[in-house]
Amino acid sequence: MDKPYVIGIAGSSGSGKTFFLKSFLNHFKDSDVTLISQDDYYIPANTKTQEENRLYNFDLPTAIDRDAFYKDIKDLFDGKTIYKEEYTFNNPNIKPKMLEIKPAPILIVEGLFIFHYEEVNNLLDYRIFLDANEDVALERRLKRDLLERGYDHDDVMYKWINHVVPSYNTYLLPYKEITDKVIINNTDDPAVINSATDIISQDLRQKLNFI
Repeated sequence: MDKPYVIGIAGSSGSGKTFFLKSFLNHFKDSDVTLISQDDYYIPANTKTQEENRLYNFDLPTAIDRDAFYKDIKDLFDGKTIYKEEYTFNNPNIKPKMLEIKPAPILIVEGLFIFHYEEVNNLLDYRIFLDANEDVALERRLKRDLLERGYDHDDVMYKWINHVVPSYNTYLLPYKEITDKVIINNTDDPAVINSATDIISQDLRQKLNFI
């Protein structure tokens, strides 16, 4: 198959990446677009206690199996289907799903370090940076981690101050200026994201001659 058109999507924690991806994917048939997420390539932390899980830094480039992530992206280029168990951030209440990632004309690569990993960044045709003010992002992070990942408030704040913000400033923010599209998402009004994905998807359809 021909090389897919590769869109890289990265953003600060709490910037609205999950909703952006859902909105964007709704513009295409399943056979037209596929998604590979860096989050599913975390090296197992083997943290056994709540304290170990609190201290473990998920927000470092070395926490990801970088070679496997890159290999699977390249395999999608070659028309291969990827089978990968989703990563659940050590939440014992969630049973991991087996993901089936099929090759498609549009490939979305999503993750915190996709611009920092030079070999991945070099594969991207279009780069999108999602951002939000720190207070807005923290509020969203608290809501997500307390409800979905089973962390307590002190754990979330510890990670935010010691892991999340330093990692964003070091490994993502420096690449903001080289991206093709920056989206500031400081509101929970879905119209902001829906409008952005409408425009991007229309431009992409024209570029790729999609009907």
